[in-house]
Amino acid sequence: MEPSKRPRNVLMRNINSNVTVKLKNGVKFKGRMVQCDDYMNIIMEGAKEIFEDKQLASYGTIFIRGNNVIYITIEQ
Repeated sequence: MEPSKRPRNVLMRNINSNVTVKLKNGVKFKGRMVQCDDYMNIIMEGAKEIFEDKQLASYGTIFIRGNNVIYITIEQ
């Protein structure tokens, strides 16, 4: 895999972008990714918690452990 297309490199290039993160329990978080690391741990600001297309809560800043993540979508 080309270094520019490795998942961590793609995330690092998209810091401060809006993302959707889906967790193993089916919950999604939408917000602005402000930081990530080698383990795919993510810090988001302005996060909204969504389950089955219904918004459950809004948060300021949240931390998501990478081992709970199924996928991350970068919104362009």
